[in-house]
Amino acid sequence: MAEQWGHTVCGEDASALADVAFMRLAIEQARLAAAIGEVPIGAVVVCEGEVVAAGYNRREVDADPSAHAEFRALIEASRKLGRWRLTGCTVYVTLEPCLMCAGLMQLARIDRCVFGATDPKGGALGTLYEVHNDARLNHRFEVSAGVCEQECATLLSGFFAQLRAGKEQS
Repeated sequence: MAEQWGHTVCGEDASALADVAFMRLAIEQARLAAAIGEVPIGAVVVCEGEVVAAGYNRREVDADPSAHAEFRALIEASRKLGRWRLTGCTVYVTLEPCLMCAGLMQLARIDRCVFGATDPKGGALGTLYEVHNDARLNHRFEVSAGVCEQECATLLSGFFAQLRAGKEQS
């Protein structure tokens, strides 16, 4: 059960409110990425209703092609929980995961991924691929798309518009 504005909300409404609340935390992580000049993508891992890990893009800063927000958050979650199987966990991420990150989610056996904006150039949870629902693989997980979609998309498009404007002025 969740409480909002003095009303008690149960069932699907509570789940939807929780999804928005956790996505807002992922958006905060994305803003941290933007603050250091990284593409603003953020993620949180939630297990049994508690945030156990968070991450944001650090590919440029760390010179690491695997330093995607959700990849970093999943590794941190495994360390904190002391297990590689992340059954019972949900990953919240501001952009639809790429093939690498969706593959890691599949291998980690997460229960669910919730993402904000779709990725037409690399999305692997419904746009270009369906890693979460591939019958050839040994694990499937639930996906919920479009949570805080406009806010997530605006954060990304604003970042890239600033980059382009900076290049034009140089």
